[in-house]
Amino acid sequence: MELQQQPQRILLPAKVSFIVLTVTLALLFNLLPWRNTAGVPDLTAAVLAFWCIHQPRRVGIGIAWTLGLLLDVGNGALLGQHALSYAVLAFLALTVHRRIHWFPLWQQALHLLLLLLFTQLLTLVIRIAAGAGFPGWTYFAGSFICAALWPVLSFLLLLPQRQAEMMDENRPI
Repeated sequence: MELQQQPQRILLPAKVSFIVLTVTLALLFNLLPWRNTAGVPDLTAAVLAFWCIHQPRRVGIGIAWTLGLLLDVGNGALLGQHALSYAVLAFLALTVHRRIHWFPLWQQALHLLLLLLFTQLLTLVIRIAAGAGFPGWTYFAGSFICAALWPVLSFLLLLPQRQAEMMDENRPI
């Protein structure tokens, strides 16, 4: 029995204003005062990875570095720890951006989980090298929550780019 795949829809180009809005909202979410709360997802990292995968020419390592510095300054963290980890996350997301589109959403979420866990591990190594203690294994719960939210996040962030269902006979696409 052969599975029938639904045809892929052609997406409209993403507007820069929408990208800026979503990244700003994710950054504001991360700047809320819950620094030591376990299980809070790093939405800035998830949205950054999403845009690096879906819009690699518009969102890249420089934007990731800037977002990381803003998050470091806003949270009063060690300057550069999030900047370095977000830059590595953007590099890894840009590396797999062509391949990840071939997978269904749950497998994309597994890819994202690995990227986010590596990013959190890098941040943790930097913090421990600076003299902080190990925060416990619940520190990594946010990556699992972000991976679980990936299908919802993908749907919401791609929503403005979807074309109307009604097709015009005068247009080829």
